[in-house]
Amino acid sequence: MPRARRSWSEKLADSKDLPRVEKIDCNKTKKWGTGTFVIPAPREVDELMQQVPLGRVTTIDALRSALARKHSATIACPLTTGIFAWIAAHAGAEAEAAGTKKPTPWWRTLKAGGEINPKYPGGPEETARRLRAEGHRIVQKGKRWLVADYDSVLWSPQ
Repeated sequence: MPRARRSWSEKLADSKDLPRVEKIDCNKTKKWGTGTFVIPAPREVDELMQQVPLGRVTTIDALRSALARKHSATIACPLTTGIFAWIAAHAGAEAEAAGTKKPTPWWRTLKAGGEINPKYPGGPEETARRLRAEGHRIVQKGKRWLVADYDSVLWSPQ
């Protein structure tokens, strides 16, 4: 019998023995430098995304910086932080569809440079719609969707 697919909320709740801080090995030093990196727990990424206030935006890089500080690590893993933000976005959309009044505002978390993440629920169109509703101006550059002057409304977790 095939296993039932887990919901996004279940994936978000699966900590996989995380967070975990590891030494940056020689295979990663070229990209990441030296020191340590944290692999955050999915819930930690979601908790930071939940804190972004109305009218403001953040980036995956800002979340990574906050996670690194929290765990006294040199950096936070870019791959897992991005994946966990994607899971948090889908769990937020899932919760909203189920009637949650204040879901994780995933649309406020952008990629580097203010780019809308096209893999978030509803694609860039839905994310842009939500951001416009909060007063942001969206511009398209080719296939990329960007929040204009995002740095003026950038929020960074403490």
